[in-house]
Amino acid sequence: MTKERRGIHLIAELAKVSIGTVDRALHGRPGINEETSQRILQVARQVGYTPNLAARALSVAKNNLKVGVCVPREIHFFYDQLWSGILDEERRAGNLGMQFVNRPVQVLGEGDTDAFQELVASRVDGILLTAGNPKALQPLIDEAESKGIRVVCVSTDAPDSKRSCVVGVEPWTNGSLAGELMGKLVPPGAKVAIIAGMLSAEDHRKKADGFTDTFPKHCNAGKIIRVIEGHEDEEQSFQKTFELLRRVPTLAGIYVNTVNCLPVCRALAERGLAGKVKLIATDLFAEMSPHLQKGTITASIYQQPHRQGQIAIRLMADHLTNKTAFPQKVHLSPGVIMSSNLHLFREMRQVDARLESLPPVHRSAL
Repeated sequence: MTKERRGIHLIAELAKVSIGTVDRALHGRPGINEETSQRILQVARQVGYTPNLAARALSVAKNNLKVGVCVPREIHFFYDQLWSGILDEERRAGNLGMQFVNRPVQVLGEGDTDAFQELVASRVDGILLTAGNPKALQPLIDEAESKGIRVVCVSTDAPDSKRSCVVGVEPWTNGSLAGELMGKLVPPGAKVAIIAGMLSAEDHRKKADGFTDTFPKHCNAGKIIRVIEGHEDEEQSFQKTFELLRRVPTLAGIYVNTVNCLPVCRALAERGLAGKVKLIATDLFAEMSPHLQKGTITASIYQQPHRQGQIAIRLMADHLTNKTAFPQKVHLSPGVIMSSNLHLFREMRQVDARLESLPPVHRSAL
């Protein structure tokens, strides 16, 4: 029995269905209800099932499949990791003959409608999209899907559109986790604030909503006194935070719901409040490490950006090459980063690996 057949038999056994039903679910064929199909696909993911690569390569080469990718470059701390996961999977799928057309936009929400239309015009079979401008993108996504161009949103969603799938950390849960944590860190009656990117982005708005709903449940008489949009601009975020701290000297906590936390750290330091105001950040990059170790950042909510990129490309490739049905959504679990577990995350391991590759004299100079 081939490895692929063994995999199908295992999925059938675990899902308690016939081999024929597994085959229909894996290849998106009719004759199976949606609930059963999703259960089978979940089992397939859990056991790490991948279809026969040689057969997939022939299918891709025959159909000349092409996928467009429209994801921001800035702010690079988060999107570098997302792109890393995307490019890892692009290389694997590229070895099978699948082509990728990368149309990055510089900033979230700027230029994504034009880039999306360019990708549609280039006759791609699918598009991977970070929807920074969901209202403007909705009719474009719907039109693309009506033409058979499958759209997968990654990191932030266009929930009112007919997109095929979304991959990311569910934003309300993300914000809710930060709100519960903050509520347990600050005293009763504490005043806190949210520094968001831009509330027009679904991801940023829902994180703010989750925090706003949850924080008061865990901090008796606690108040959220400001929700500030920093628009992912470092200077704007610094100035608005600095002014907030001047106006509200009794502020007990700040939640930064994007990765743009460094200007907030700088504002806290310049006001002499580093380590005194509880700061909950989002995600992780090398420059955050000293702030976590010194206590300027109390904790950070991790969204697994590299994994998001990998999963989104993998789902698209599996659908286009094997007609595997899309799950409606893939929500990853957010994690909490603190100084004690900082070293366990891939972003820090990458830094450590680069340092280890340097000669000792160079390493000691850093």
